[in-house]
Amino acid sequence: MKRILDPVLRLAASAGVVAAVVLVYFRWLHVNAATVGFTFLLAVLFISALWSLAYAIFTAVLATAAYNYFFLPPLFKFTIADPQNWIALMAFLVTAITASQLSYRARRSMVYANQRRREVERLYAFSQQLWLSENVFELLNQIPKHIVDSFQVSGAALFLDAKQETYFFDDRSRNLFPLDQLKAISDRGEPVLDRPNRICYMPLRMGVRTVGALGIAGCELSRETLEATGSLVAISIERANTVERLTKSEAARESDRLRSVLLDSVTHEFRTPLTAIKASAETLLSEADLDKAQTKDLLLVINQESDRLNRLIGEAGEVAQLDAHELQFHLEKHQIGEAIDAAVASSHTALRQHPLKMALADGLPPVRMDVARITEVLNHLLDNAGKYSQPETPIHITAELRNSEVVTSVADHGPGIDEMEQQMIFEKFYRGRNQRMLIQGTGMGLPIAKAIVELHGGKIGVTSQLGRGSVFYFSLPAA
Repeated sequence: MKRILDPVLRLAASAGVVAAVVLVYFRWLHVNAATVGFTFLLAVLFISALWSLAYAIFTAVLATAAYNYFFLPPLFKFTIADPQNWIALMAFLVTAITASQLSYRARRSMVYANQRRREVERLYAFSQQLWLSENVFELLNQIPKHIVDSFQVSGAALFLDAKQETYFFDDRSRNLFPLDQLKAISDRGEPVLDRPNRICYMPLRMGVRTVGALGIAGCELSRETLEATGSLVAISIERANTVERLTKSEAARESDRLRSVLLDSVTHEFRTPLTAIKASAETLLSEADLDKAQTKDLLLVINQESDRLNRLIGEAGEVAQLDAHELQFHLEKHQIGEAIDAAVASSHTALRQHPLKMALADGLPPVRMDVARITEVLNHLLDNAGKYSQPETPIHITAELRNSEVVTSVADHGPGIDEMEQQMIFEKFYRGRNQRMLIQGTGMGLPIAKAIVELHGGKIGVTSQLGRGSVFYFSLPAA
């Protein structure tokens, strides 16, 4: 009905414009025939610019008849007495049709230019969305949605030849685009544009190679835009595949490097306790005349160095578990004070030469955490504070609520960390360049602490001044 009514209404409106000009000039404004002719000409141009050439020609013919009947003598007859008026009438008709055709062409060119401009803008927005994802699986699932959002169409489907899989915008798109049709488009490499039903199929090309097919419902895009869209989709998929392959390759190289560094670091750190254990054991096995106190000291060395070896092995295993994402957490609601008390109790060796000052804010909300793991984080921070601070300098532990997060801090009065190294100390096996030869360690403690905190949904950081000390802090979301 709309297709029928719309042209009828436009023809009626064109006739109404001609009738209005006749009424105004014939009944009220009495002007010469030339003025009337120019007014009719303007009306024809207006109709041509507003609608299409067909309505303009209809208006021109109707205006010519009205011009002859009402304004050229003899009036109220479709005859012309003066031959000059015949020339004027024919000139008017030819001018009206020619001008309306030129006006229509200009209007059509303007509409086409605006359409291409909008399509280019949408192509740009679409390309920006494609570059946001570097994960192939995520990208393939998002491409139909990006097409619908960017081009304001009603549905989309993507078929990928290499995977023999199809990705749809919604269930309606699944019904609109049969798999065999998408496969056929991919195999032939030629587009199919069903303009009456507003369905478009476009192959995805990488140069001369076809990698899949694209189906779009509610499609009014130009063929050039469709081809550009297909090329953009193909390039983005290829780019994501390349990035993923490079990432995996880089991850494999990094894993090999970390294993090598871990082996070197652990081997170096194992030698010191093993040497002490070996020396103590050989002394006890020898026939040296040792009193009870000396024997106890040697046994104490063996016990302490064995604990140290056990801790080193545990840290190495934990780093491997973190890298493999195999570390298990048991998250429950707890007060941060539980982890702090447990860490202080288990860090008595690191804290024995340092006064401990604690300041926990009242009314702290609970946090969802694995108490054992957060205790381990605090153990690493307290152990570092004890090792890097001068004896008898205090160590401060604070906990407070900031923006729905419980922030726990460990502050020392050590030598401090320069600004450049503050960004590096949380990397695996990195140790401060001024301390690595003076204080034992593997450089695994802070990376382990960082990984545990981040897996709890929190953040860890440090604030430090050279010669004044450091404040290590971590935040956990309040439950």
